[in-house]
This record gives sequence, C-alpha cells and structure tokens, in this order.
Amino acid sequence: MKKNKYYLYIFCIACLSPLNSFAQFGVAKVFDFVHLPSNPRLSALGGSLVSVQDDDVALAAINPALLNERSHHELSINHEFHFAGINYGYTAYGYHFDSLALTIHGAAHYVDYGEFVRADIFGEKQGTFDASEVAFTLGAAKKLNDRISLGVNLRAINANYAEYGSFALSGDVGIHYTNPAKSFEFGAVWKNVGTQLNPFYETKDKLRQDVQIGFSKRLKYLPFRYSIIAHNLQQWNLRYSDPSNLPTDIFGNVIEEKNSLVIIDNFFRHIIVNGEFLLGKREQIRLRLAYNHLRKAELSVASLNSLAGFSFGFGINVKKIKIDYGVSLYHLEGGTNHLGIRMNFVDMFIKRV
Repeated sequence: MKKNKYYLYIFCIACLSPLNSFAQFGVAKVFDFVHLPSNPRLSALGGSLVSVQDDDVALAAINPALLNERSHHELSINHEFHFAGINYGYTAYGYHFDSLALTIHGAAHYVDYGEFVRADIFGEKQGTFDASEVAFTLGAAKKLNDRISLGVNLRAINANYAEYGSFALSGDVGIHYTNPAKSFEFGAVWKNVGTQLNPFYETKDKLRQDVQIGFSKRLKYLPFRYSIIAHNLQQWNLRYSDPSNLPTDIFGNVIEEKNSLVIIDNFFRHIIVNGEFLLGKREQIRLRLAYNHLRKAELSVASLNSLAGFSFGFGINVKKIKIDYGVSLYHLEGGTNHLGIRMNFVDMFIKRV
C-alpha cells in the first residue's frame, strides 16, 4: 500500500506543477481538435468524463486510466457533423493483458475542414486547397490494486493546410480511483503535454494543455449517476474583457462588476455538471444531459436567450451493438450532432466464423 501512495504523490505533483506555467487561456494554440469529444457520450455529457471506468474504450481519449479489462476487444467508431461542413471522427480499439493487469488501446482522430477557395491579395481566384488534421494515439493503463489505476497516452499529431504542414508529439497521464461499496469514482488527468516539432512556418506554436479532476457518484435508490468535473485547472482566470459587451447604466456609463461576482463566475467556468440515467437490468438505455458553464459564458448573446452550454443524448444497447447519439448546443446557430457505435470485435465477428 505504501508503494501505491508514492504513485499518488508523484501524480499529484505532476498535475500541480504546470498550474502557474501556462500562457493565457485565450492565446492561440495549435492542434486544438484533440480536445474535441471522442464519442457521442462525451458530447452529451458536456465534453468530459474523467471518472467513470466501464467498457467504453473511447473514454481513454480523455483519461487513459479509464482503460480496464472490460475494454478487451472493444471497438468504438464515431463521427461528428460539426459546423460549416466540418467532419470529425474518432476510432479506438482496446486489448487487455490479464497476466499483467494491463490494458492498451490504439486510436485515431481526424478532422476534415473541407475545400477552400484559394485567392491572391487582389481577390483573384487561383483554384482550391484542402485542410485537415489527424492524430494517432497509443495508450495503456495499469491496475495497481482493486481500486487504483494509472494510465498514459502517447500521441502523434499531423496537420496539412494547403502547402503548409506541421507535426507534434504529446501525451496524457491520468489516474482513477473507485470505491465500489459507496458507488464512488474519482479521476484526474493532465492532458496534451507536448511540443510542436515541425512548425507551420518559422516559430513553434504551443499546444493547449488541460488539467482536469472529477468524481462520479451513483445514487442508491435511483438508476442515476452524476458527475462533477473541474477542467482547465492549469489556469485560474478564464474570463476576458469584451469592450463591446461591458455592463452599462441607463446613461451609458460602464458599471464595474463586483469582485465577488467575478470570482463566482470564473469558478463556474471551470465546472461541468452531467448525469446519466441507467435504465434496464443491463442498463440497455442511457439518457444523458449536462451543463458546461464556460460554453454558456463565452458563446451566449447577452440580449437573447439560448441553450448554449447544455448538451444531451442517449445510448441504446441492441443485442451486441451499442448505439450512441449526442447533441452539444453552442449558440443560437444550434449545435453539433455526434453518432457512434460500439461493439466487442471478437463477439461480433470472430466467434461467428
């Protein structure tokens, strides 16, 4: 047990060390697509779920420590219809080594931005060009005992925008703790730690990292599990000043916000609250909903009401196939639609032969 405590200490130090070393949250970063939800379940749950360890191999994209023996031969195929005709997808496959208490997974992200018109400084059209990004991930999780797992992801990222290209390497390190007697789970992750090896032009750009912690609790007398996730903990202040949207009085004078309200608003920008209704003896039907305050604060129009920040979806188990659907609402223009299927590859194909 002492050895396991050392692992916990090392992980906590690793996660806390970057808290004061990052640039401002709003500064442009590259390869941000790796932070998109890997499957419809994550889309429906507000974009993150670092603390639930089950058979969903795609959750390893957000926290590699969630890999476990139930991920063995699990195949997850997902596609999101993003805004402006952008297409995004994620595919993952898991494998468990029982003798080593080790689970691995391989995954591929891709985003296709479509075709763009190329023009010179005078507006003369000169044909078209494509833009796309792809990332390949290899990860593993090791079970230290019945309650604690550690996980690591290694990721190679490549982007091509017309004749410009870039390459980067990054990784994630995560931990998961479970207490089955109390139906309680805890997870933490330091995500996308890495560097750009080959810049688009001359100067290397930074990768956006994300430190997250969260816990999940299943209710005793209701088939419902709720989760609370704190994200972007590497930087406390996520607010920014918008000169066009400052509060004013009837005379047009700018009203200074109370410091207490600023602190409260900034605190909740770090929080995602979500829940899953798990219906049926084998949880064949799952209803999901979530609220992400950062999305609400950044993408709402002050003078108009919208459901920005909310998301919802469902999952259905049909024999050996699990179908998931998620909707993320970003602003008045609507949201994104995310579809996915999960299955055990061996049960689905090999055993039938």
